[in-house]
Amino acid sequence: MLLAFLLLYPLFMIGAMGAGDIKVLIMIGSFVEVKELIAIIIMSFVIGAVCSFVKLLVEHNGRERLYYFLSYVSDVTRTRQWKIYGEHTVQDYKQYRRNKIHFTVPILFSVVLRTGGVI
Repeated sequence: MLLAFLLLYPLFMIGAMGAGDIKVLIMIGSFVEVKELIAIIIMSFVIGAVCSFVKLLVEHNGRERLYYFLSYVSDVTRTRQWKIYGEHTVQDYKQYRRNKIHFTVPILFSVVLRTGGVI
């Protein structure tokens, strides 16, 4: 459980992951061995990346998201201070929802694949 928390807390602090997603992975960590937890976390991110890529194709906003990501990295590098990723989009709920995925779904698929012996 502690491993999941320590690995994922920095992502929560910059707004890249929600608290609920981290809590789900912490609970999964209480039922599986460390090796299995790491495999589940890695597969969750792989599945999440695929889901995000599909969403970028559907929403036709890949260029916009890449530009925002690069400007975010540039700003963090320049100021040497972390900030919340996507902070300005919270006021515009439609754009905020457009740029997010429900990460619990990739976690679910990862657990099912691991339990089924696929990964």
